Amino acid sequence: ARKADSTSTVGGKMMQQDDNMDAMLHGKTAMAGGTQLLGGSRFALGDIGNIGQKVSSMTIDPGKKTEPAVIVEPVPSVTSLGVHHGAAMDISDDKGAYSHGLMPVEDIDANDRDNPQLVSEYVNEIYDYMRHLEKTFSVRPNYLDGTDVTGKMRAILIDWLCQVHHRFHLLQETLYLTVAIIDRYLQEKHVSRNRLQLVGVTAMLLASKYEEMFAPEVADFVYITDNAYTKADIREMERDILRTLNFSFGKPLCLHFLRRNSKAGQVDATKHTLAKYLMELTIMEYDMVHYPPSHIAAAALYLAIKLLDNSAWTETLVYYSTYSEEQLQPVAAKMASLVVKAETSKLTAIRTKYSTSKLMKISQIPELKSSLVTDLAAHAT
Repeated sequence: ARKADSTSTVGGKMMQQDDNMDAMLHGKTAMAGGTQLLGGSRFALGDIGNIGQKVSSMTIDPGKKTEPAVIVEPVPSVTSLGVHHGAAMDISDDKGAYSHGLMPVEDIDANDRDNPQLVSEYVNEIYDYMRHLEKTFSVRPNYLDGTDVTGKMRAILIDWLCQVHHRFHLLQETLYLTVAIIDRYLQEKHVSRNRLQLVGVTAMLLASKYEEMFAPEVADFVYITDNAYTKADIREMERDILRTLNFSFGKPLCLHFLRRNSKAGQVDATKHTLAKYLMELTIMEYDMVHYPPSHIAAAALYLAIKLLDNSAWTETLVYYSTYSEEQLQPVAAKMASLVVKAETSKLTAIRTKYSTSKLMKISQIPELKSSLVTDLAAHAT
């Protein structure tokens, strides 16, 4: 069976998503421990065995006068090393400024202590590290400047890849990782227009190998491109992407952060699915490639909450997302403009996908045509 799959926890029950197979703490990280020899190095097999060291013999002369014993005085104990205690190092960050003791923040992991798969003891440190990784794997704004590829071409490619993703019945993580690989590769390598689709299908092949239990074969991607590229072309591009990205594909995804935020907000399936739709609209937008995944995820949930019941962005959500309402409003306004744009866009893969009953027909809800959306879109910068 595929990895365990759930979305957010509401009232102690797990919300199931049919299409995504979302996992609360979906991960495929493995820890490897190592040992280190203490006591110096040795030649291989040089001092292993059951043969002891040769003991030298002692010759005792019975007539020799015995020398008086030497008394060794004990060294006085050191009571103080005189270490200078300077000012304590400040290791706090923005998130550390929040405290359960100072703010009305709920411990959302309190009920997970008995489930070792949810690693409640380490979950906050894990997400802190993920925020560090999203900076490491960041994408520059306007990275296509001076190249043959434009933002519009990128949008057309991703719209087509969304259809391929749906055709192959791949996990949602695979789509986000595909886009991340494309952006990271294109900001390092200049690619001609006639090879852009090759980059796209190869990125999806790599993402599938990383995320899926059973990835599509190279021949499947040759077929889906109508034989525009050969197996050899895809394999060569695969090697080039791997070398360019240094075999590093562990960039955190928006979905990872959204699941955590949805749990913190105790949101229902409708809000969670709407947030997913808003997030997915952003992968088409070249002007939003530089936003961290955690920021996108928080803004998507913030806008979903505002549209559906206009409830508050609580202190618990601020604490676990690390974003305040003021920080989220500009990104939420950009998302609102994408919702308005999607109504008339010719690139319809994402909107069509979220109009199915499997995804609650979320792209067709009347709230997306409300005055709140149009007002926010008007203020987008």
